[in-house]
Amino acid sequence: MRLCFLVEEQYRHDGMPLEVIHQLRAWNHQVDVLWPGRSLIRISEAIQAGSHDAWVLKTVSGGPGLTLLEAAASVGLTTVNDVRAIRGVRDKALAAVIARSKGLPVPVTYAAARPEEFAEIAEAEFPLVVKPADGSSGRAVRLVATPDRLLEPGAPDGPAGGLLIAQPYVPNSGTDLKVYSVAGELYATERCSPLHPAHAVRERQVPLTPEVARITAETGAVFGLDLYGVDILLGPDGPVVVDINDFPSFRQVPDAVARVSAAVLDLARNGARGREAFVGEASVREDAQDTQAAGRTGAPAPPSTAQTGATAAPPPPFTAPPVPRPTRPAASIGGGR
Repeated sequence: MRLCFLVEEQYRHDGMPLEVIHQLRAWNHQVDVLWPGRSLIRISEAIQAGSHDAWVLKTVSGGPGLTLLEAAASVGLTTVNDVRAIRGVRDKALAAVIARSKGLPVPVTYAAARPEEFAEIAEAEFPLVVKPADGSSGRAVRLVATPDRLLEPGAPDGPAGGLLIAQPYVPNSGTDLKVYSVAGELYATERCSPLHPAHAVRERQVPLTPEVARITAETGAVFGLDLYGVDILLGPDGPVVVDINDFPSFRQVPDAVARVSAAVLDLARNGARGREAFVGEASVREDAQDTQAAGRTGAPAPPSTAQTGATAAPPPPFTAPPVPRPTRPAASIGGGR
């Protein structure tokens, strides 16, 4: 297959996706790499119908790569993830509205251009978690205890023409649960919360409960994501979704490079599922319970060792039920080739 990766400047030294690119080349696939943040790109020549089987983006919010990915989708090329899904989660204000409207457990969210505007929120809702709507990697996330501390040094400030969002703080143990989805295979990991840096947490893979698995699968279905991560807090009223990321780092996922590489190939062949996908809450919950009880996975395997020379990965701890991919015309955004 022939693939094109768009790698933003922030990720030019990161193992994800660079190791995936190396793995795909080792499996004898042609992989072209474009660096939208630091090179001239002849888009009229690079972005043509039929030029690649799929385009893959490791993006930052507001980076130039998303425009190029949308251009590829506009001429009928498959994108990983579906380009509309990426746009939906890159803007955290938009993501919060979409998620709550679909019944996902997301905190009440406020938006403002300047932090002092959050002083209008009732004091009973403090402390607030304030962060840029276009943030990533925990950048500028701040816990504000009371309205009078909104303008203390270090307060996040919205970019020109941009937004900040604020959500009531969800009491928790100081440990974030990061759940990764690799085209339906789900992996739960623990990590230290950016709001509690002094709380020592060993980053590790942990068991995935049926409830968290259901929420993660529903999140992917709502946004039309195939490769994604969901940040979940275990609050006093149950799991709460506090962030969603397309094409995350997949840290602590066993054999992550081989698994993600295999998923990229599958999505390139079959197309990303797109926003039309839907997972019924009851069916996901029932399948999660059955899966945990029976200890089965049913997960699609990476390419065989005979084909790739790679070591086969162990079975994942949980596999979300398959979501039918919608049939779209060849010229549709993010659809077939």
